Amino acid sequence: MTIYGYHASHEQVAPRELLASVKRAEQAGFDAAMCSDHLTPWSERQAHSGFAWSWLGAALEATSLTYGVVNAPGQRYHPVIIAQAIATLEQMNPGRFWAALGSGQAINEHITGDRWPDKDTRKARLRESVDVIRALLAGEEVTHEGLITVDRARVWSLPATPPPLIGAAITEATAGWAGEWADGLITISQPLDQLRRVVGAYRDAGGRGDVFIQAQVSLEDTRDKALAVAHDQWRTNIFPSPLSWDLPTVEHFDQAAEHVSQSAVAEAVFCTADAGELAEHLHAFESVGASRVYIHGVTQDQARYIDRMGEQVLPQLRVPAGTGV
Repeated sequence: MTIYGYHASHEQVAPRELLASVKRAEQAGFDAAMCSDHLTPWSERQAHSGFAWSWLGAALEATSLTYGVVNAPGQRYHPVIIAQAIATLEQMNPGRFWAALGSGQAINEHITGDRWPDKDTRKARLRESVDVIRALLAGEEVTHEGLITVDRARVWSLPATPPPLIGAAITEATAGWAGEWADGLITISQPLDQLRRVVGAYRDAGGRGDVFIQAQVSLEDTRDKALAVAHDQWRTNIFPSPLSWDLPTVEHFDQAAEHVSQSAVAEAVFCTADAGELAEHLHAFESVGASRVYIHGVTQDQARYIDRMGEQVLPQLRVPAGTGV
């Protein structure tokens, strides 16, 4: 059975409230959870961005769910620090943690004052970071000179088994590249034909791990309300690359989104008032090989969203797709 998880959006909800939300999500019947890892929200309207790694320690202790995080090592975070953080969370919570690694976005990374590199350099830096993290999780002492520098680093408190390192990718090209090194693939909801190509590129490159999909949804009493909520909260998140990679501040994202329409947002966020329609939409990801679907309700009213998911949507997802049960 596909695992249906709860996405905890640090950019939209204050950390203490988000901890309450993930407890509520477990009670509502979500199977797992994951969270974002940002310094900065996407919009001033979102207005939050707690530190993911502190929050993850509390969330793992407060619930019995498995957790994952999408992280960008190499600039804002040195990969040795990420290796230590991964090791500690997995050592304290065996089998309950995974980390997805990506090349990052300027909005979070520019704060170090270092130059924001081009995409090819970011990919090369990420690959170096992945190799360093794997070696450290294997108990090795690491010295490395390249796009990142490591001097005689060792992580001392290690888990019995290193957790999966998942490749974060949206395009076919990046998914194929991730297939060379990642223990799994995480991508975002896209049209099913495009998702098949992305997953196919990962498999064709040798990727054999699980496929995770992060799905943005807006579930409200009317479709008009669902569109309005998605437009308010998520219109800064629909830009293609390289724009989404390279804009440096919240103000830039808000300015770029000034003329984004509700219909444009609806192409990225599934907006509905019908729980059955939403369940059908989520079930469809199984057809592209997704073993985990992490559902992100883009509203800031997480309690109401979680309760409705638990009452009306998750029960339908427990039934095999297409059975009509």
